[in-house]
Amino acid sequence: MTFLEKLLTYRDKENDLFWEGSFLDYLQLVRENPRIAGTAHELVYRMIEAAGITELGDGRREYAFFSGTLFGLEDSIQLLVEEYFRPSAQRLDVRKRLLLLMGPVSGGKSTLVTLLKNGLESFTRTPEGALYAIKDCPMQEEPLHLIPRELREEFRKEYGVHIEGDLCPVCRMRLESEYGGRIEDMPVVRVLFSESDRTGIGTFAPSDPKSQDIADLTGSIDFSTITRYGSESDPRAYRFDGELNKANRGLMEFQEILKCDEKFLWNLLSLTQEGNFKAGRFALISADELIIAHTNETEYRAFISNKKNEALHSRMIVMRIPYNLKASQEERIYRKLVDASGLNNQVHLAPGALWTASVFTVMSRLKEPRKPGIDLVKKMYLYDGVEVDGVKKGDVDELRREHPDEGMSGVDPRYVINRISSALIKGGKSCINALDVLRSLKEGLDQHPSISKEERERLMNLITQARKEYDHKAKTEVQRAFVYSFEESAHTMLNNYLDNVEAYCSGHKIKDPITSEEHDPDEKLMRSIEEQIGVTENQKRAFREEILIKISSFARRGRQFEYTSHEPLKDAIEKKLFADLKDVIKITTSTINPDESQLKRMNEVSRRLIDHHGYCATCANELMKYVGSLLNR
Repeated sequence: MTFLEKLLTYRDKENDLFWEGSFLDYLQLVRENPRIAGTAHELVYRMIEAAGITELGDGRREYAFFSGTLFGLEDSIQLLVEEYFRPSAQRLDVRKRLLLLMGPVSGGKSTLVTLLKNGLESFTRTPEGALYAIKDCPMQEEPLHLIPRELREEFRKEYGVHIEGDLCPVCRMRLESEYGGRIEDMPVVRVLFSESDRTGIGTFAPSDPKSQDIADLTGSIDFSTITRYGSESDPRAYRFDGELNKANRGLMEFQEILKCDEKFLWNLLSLTQEGNFKAGRFALISADELIIAHTNETEYRAFISNKKNEALHSRMIVMRIPYNLKASQEERIYRKLVDASGLNNQVHLAPGALWTASVFTVMSRLKEPRKPGIDLVKKMYLYDGVEVDGVKKGDVDELRREHPDEGMSGVDPRYVINRISSALIKGGKSCINALDVLRSLKEGLDQHPSISKEERERLMNLITQARKEYDHKAKTEVQRAFVYSFEESAHTMLNNYLDNVEAYCSGHKIKDPITSEEHDPDEKLMRSIEEQIGVTENQKRAFREEILIKISSFARRGRQFEYTSHEPLKDAIEKKLFADLKDVIKITTSTINPDESQLKRMNEVSRRLIDHHGYCATCANELMKYVGSLLNR
């Protein structure tokens, strides 16, 4: 299909979404599917629900609507959905609150709101998200508002739909003047939300308080029509084009809400609690919309400390949106931003470059742990779901409880992606690695005028720690590439170890598979592996029994025990394999003029790094040279 054909197909699909009928036709649609007459909050939750919800166990859920765009905010998103969107959709009192997202700059607040707005545009174009309104209503209001209040209870009993709100001034006048009060003849159309068309989605951004008018929210008088209609209270003489009018039935974003003048905030009191607002010389105008605002922590603290704001504060649901605290998720954020820039097609990013930047960024957001034996590096790994020797799962929960405000400060993603971008375009290199990124981050701190001397020193120390983690990762990468058929070698060593451990713990001998002779378990082999991770002579029996218990647990659940199934054992096997080859690696990678055999081995390792680990010829060569220098220290 050519692009022109795709364009025509898209246009045909948009045209197919058009629907128009009478109020009686709409009533039939409501009878068949009462959900189409739901509130704005119901619409938003249905949209989230329709994208898919995955149960992760322990009461945790993953919402597919957010997971592909927002990384590392799973806990915050679950709280947001479970504490606000879901109960709001069930018409609980929480829907009468303004949703305020509070968090540090570049933490994902605006991205979350944009995701909701874009999602609504798409969802109203699906059968599940179909929405209908009175034709030519400036506020695309619910057609059921045509039903008199006296008949609404009977309607609820028959149709199972609860009606809230009243006709806007324009529709009230049209009903009488154009249709003689015959609500059954009032035309109804399908509504497609669009921020650019200002239908169902509104955005209000603060500007100069002296020039900004409340009309931006509630609409304004059209003075050019006063002589024609004779009164400012005539609906035809009023422009119902404020953001609150246009966002009706959908979502209204209040950007940087606490920077707004107070007169704009007071308009939200009645809207959140009673579902209406005051505009011009009219009675209160009904509005059904989800109001979502965002601000930073400093402005929020100043806001709640002002007693004059107590009324509005009690009408807010505040959701903290902290920085992501998982290095693997932070890496996904940077990968997404780099891919979107197009620079990734011009300059190769070596594996580990974005991960190393992520390690530095996440550690800058963490608070020093109080628990003995755990430092920032271990804490960073624990938060990312990596097992750390000697730390239990309950200890991670304890670490989180130590600092409830963790993630509300630290290095923001914008700074890091700016420095990564600088590294990508600097020096005309075809490939940049982790050291280039760390160097760019350091240079950025030197040029950063707003951070204190103490903070700069702290961040410089974190860059040093991030480099140490990269050094370990780089050595492991090269060592693995040097080990021929690494996975097979690791599994062979695992099976030999497990055979001996099982015989040792059960008090049996081992039968030689070739000679069928029986002999004692190979203590030297077992200890050579266990000593790699500091298992002492006194601890060896407990460690071996722990391995057998783990194997038994896997067998009961029908799972295969791999060498990676037990983190300490995985560590021990890898270190043993690497230790056996350390001298070979050291000599090969650090030789200035390698001989033929060394050159052949280096080419094999380079090819393995390129084929299996995402390196290019340049960064593979640089990695081997760098690891050679590390091993010679």
